[in-house]
Amino acid sequence: MNKTKRWGASGFTLIELMIVVAIIGILAAIAIPKFASLIRKSSEGASKGNLGAIRSALSIYYGDMEGQYPSLMTALTINGKYLSAIPVAKAPNWHPDSATANYGTATSDAGGWQYNNALGDANLGTVLVNCTHTDTKGSIWTAY
Repeated sequence: MNKTKRWGASGFTLIELMIVVAIIGILAAIAIPKFASLIRKSSEGASKGNLGAIRSALSIYYGDMEGQYPSLMTALTINGKYLSAIPVAKAPNWHPDSATANYGTATSDAGGWQYNNALGDANLGTVLVNCTHTDTKGSIWTAY
C-alpha cells in the first residue's frame, strides 16, 4: 500500500493558471463599467422619485390652500406637513447633489430644482430638475 507521487500527476500547470487569470481580468474589464452605469442610473432614479415627491406635496398644498401654490418651495417643509425637508436633486456627471431651488420661469442649468413661482404664468407651480443635460436614456432633465 505504498503510494508514490509521480512527477506532474496532480496540480495545475502555469499555463492553466495564466488562462484563468486572463479570463478573470476580461470579466472584470467588462463588469466594472457596468457597475458604474448602474450607480448613475440609481442616482437618476432617486432624483426622479424625489421630483415626484415634491410634485405630490405641491398638489396637496394646492388643495389645502384652495388653489394657491407656495411662493417658495421651503413652505412645503413648515411643520413637516407636506415634506420634512426638500429632497436632493441628483444629476450625476453634470451637477453635484443639491436640494436648493431656483425660482422663476427659466432654467439656469445650475443643478438643484427649478420652481416656477411667477404669478400669471401658465406654468405656475411646476417644478423641474434644473439641468439641461441628458440622462442615461438621452432625455433632457427638464423634460421630466
